[in-house]
Amino acid sequence: MIVGVGIDSVSISRIAGLIERYGRRFLEKVFTEDEIVEGRGRRDAAQYFAARFAAREAFFKALGTGWGRGIPLREVSVAREESGQPRLSLSRRAMEAAESRGTSISHLSLSHEADIAQAIVILEGGQI
Repeated sequence: MIVGVGIDSVSISRIAGLIERYGRRFLEKVFTEDEIVEGRGRRDAAQYFAARFAAREAFFKALGTGWGRGIPLREVSVAREESGQPRLSLSRRAMEAAESRGTSISHLSLSHEADIAQAIVILEGGQI
């Protein structure tokens, strides 16, 4: 059973501007150290960070809470399966919030085109 769906679009140039203006301070507020290391090493760093920012927003929309309600953005991150498929990685607090709403499985898809990065999150739980 689907317990939540969230989608978000982010301007890649907006994220590039935030990185240029605030640098590591912005990155450390939003992203995990693993994401920062991987993203900084990429030619398409702004695209990488924008998609992951969108994933966080989409997660909080799917959760039904919006962000900033006790769970910092940094406590939701994007990891990759061996196949390359993106997946959400949640802190203990974020996982507890998801479980309290009946979530047992999360699904994530990322996409980008031109100046837009998008993410969709589907939270699933209970019996179908």
